[in-house]
Amino acid sequence: MPFTIVDFNNFWSPSGGGVRRYHLQKMDFYKNLEQEVLLVFVMPSDKTWTEKISESLIIEHVKAFRFPGNWEYRFMWKKSQIKPVLQKYLPQIIEVGSPYILPTVVRKIANKVVPQAKLLSFWHADFPITYVERPIANKLKCLGRLGKKWASLCGKIAFGYARREFYRFNGVQVSSHEVMERLQKNGLPEPHWIPLGCDIQMFSPEKRDPKLVEQLKAGDPNRLTIFFPHRHCEEKGVELLLGAYDILTKKLQSEPAVVFAGTGPYLPQVQSAVANHPHIKYVGFINSIDEMARYYASIDLGLALSGWETFGLSILESMASGNAQIGASTGAAKEHVLESHAGTILKARTPEALADAIVELFHSDLKEKKKAARTYAEKFSWNDCFKRQLDLYKKVAELPN
Repeated sequence: MPFTIVDFNNFWSPSGGGVRRYHLQKMDFYKNLEQEVLLVFVMPSDKTWTEKISESLIIEHVKAFRFPGNWEYRFMWKKSQIKPVLQKYLPQIIEVGSPYILPTVVRKIANKVVPQAKLLSFWHADFPITYVERPIANKLKCLGRLGKKWASLCGKIAFGYARREFYRFNGVQVSSHEVMERLQKNGLPEPHWIPLGCDIQMFSPEKRDPKLVEQLKAGDPNRLTIFFPHRHCEEKGVELLLGAYDILTKKLQSEPAVVFAGTGPYLPQVQSAVANHPHIKYVGFINSIDEMARYYASIDLGLALSGWETFGLSILESMASGNAQIGASTGAAKEHVLESHAGTILKARTPEALADAIVELFHSDLKEKKKAARTYAEKFSWNDCFKRQLDLYKKVAELPN
């Protein structure tokens, strides 16, 4: 019997960003693994069926409820969705990548079906801060200190919820030192640092397409070009960028070219901006990694505006493509920019501050910062990430490496 890992995650989406890339790269690592190891990825889908990729990789598609709107997320939570998979594979390791309801359901079923299995989570989203404390703090700014206290209390309640969800888990995998310290402070299970990776062959300055550069510059070689392939939501900074556009135009005396890709709740605002500005474009969801790499390598600088990234895969892909970054003042974005010396930290989360930071970076020694960005990204690889993770799995399962 192979050493078996079963991986559940309601954060999977066929049009998702970082979490989708993590699972795709993880499956690619295990697909041809020359060890007696089996990865079973449980994918929320429109119907239930088994997809055998290789002797070491199986995808169990499970029919799950789909959320309405511009999302493609599905949600597993029923015993009938979880139990058959655990009974079929009897894993040594169970990973749960989403924190809502699923960890408790999986734990309770696993205790009966595979009590010997070890439970690990992956902290893909720092939800007590990202989705609770900071949004509430922003909404209650008018209340001053009282608003901050309420937001802090709500964040503590969210961490309390996380502690209950991950009760009796054997550890939490995390990719940011800042987040790791926060989990320790709030009493989550033992954190394990698993830095994610970047395909530095795929994402490279060599993917620069002169025709695309010329198309975006549209006759003005000094025109600033930006690629924004992130989820269209407040968290990722889409509203911040749209708000900074007219300010940037005045400061640069030229309309920047901004290419939006992806989807999300702010898609109507993006489409409105496209209708009103000839140099703002929307290209939909880019499914091709080659196409993503081409866009990344053909623009002037990158934006890492989310202050709540737990690693920031898209940041590393942009840096590997040779892009200096405007980084948020917290989270993985800050860590990457400071450690690489390849960008500027956003001083305040306002359109004015963003415009100032972009102008500062654009007029700096951008060529040297681009080199520094590429050099930094080369330190990370998916192969190292999943080797480290597999060693952790075996350690937690008390098997020799």
